[in-house]
Amino acid sequence: MSVQPSAPEAGKRPAMTMHSLMKMLADGEKITMLTAYDATFAAVADLAGVEIILVGDSLGMVCQGHNSTLPVTLEAMRYHTECVARGVQKQNGRPIILGDMPFGSYATPEQAFQSAATLMQAGAHMVKLEGGAWLAPTVEFLVTRGIPVCGHLGLTPQSVNTLGGYRVQGRTETGAQKLMQDSLLLQNAGAQALVLEMVPAVLSGEITSALNTCATIGIGAGVDTAGQILVLHDMLGVTQGKVPKFAYNFMTESGTVLGAMQAFVQAVKTKKFPVNELHAW
Repeated sequence: MSVQPSAPEAGKRPAMTMHSLMKMLADGEKITMLTAYDATFAAVADLAGVEIILVGDSLGMVCQGHNSTLPVTLEAMRYHTECVARGVQKQNGRPIILGDMPFGSYATPEQAFQSAATLMQAGAHMVKLEGGAWLAPTVEFLVTRGIPVCGHLGLTPQSVNTLGGYRVQGRTETGAQKLMQDSLLLQNAGAQALVLEMVPAVLSGEITSALNTCATIGIGAGVDTAGQILVLHDMLGVTQGKVPKFAYNFMTESGTVLGAMQAFVQAVKTKKFPVNELHAW
């Protein structure tokens, strides 16, 4: 797949907000999201035109060397969120900064609010939580208190021990129905974005069509979601160990980190990435 990066549009577009995110969803413009964990890569992602930067608990694996995201603490997420926020502020200040809520930090609505407040005070504009129906009251609790929320369904890495490994979710009729129901419940609770990870492409498209105030962001979920996310290390080709099926090395044809990020943005916007036959189920 050859996608030539276009010139940066530095300073030409206003900062992203929840309103502009919903406008992109309504207009059918694809939304781009990348992970970043420090000031430098966050600034480059901003320059490349990425709309949302996820400070992901994936840092536990790609930065800290753990085998899962479970050991990541709220303090670690606060620290990396602050780093990313500084990098964005020194560039164009355009992307939404999405802070990941780590394992064990949102067992109750009250605990979730305290954890989310910590990330918001560190510079996040929105927080992400993993889980379905059981989380709907927590999502509503946060949203009514001024904290925008992104949900996360499908393969939820914090539940890897319950799921029995990193497996595609929603392949059975029962599983598909549950994912659809959970998606609607999260939207109705006030979530404005929803990561769908390793969910069959057809089902992801159906969920996307069913949601009108919640933008689906796919990773291994096919081309028909409202947007796409990749882990920074996957799209730069520096992943250690097995490379996920849904990953693509944008450095191969770009040569620079900025060029790779621009190529990712352009490929998502033009629906050249992902390719369902190669990157989805």
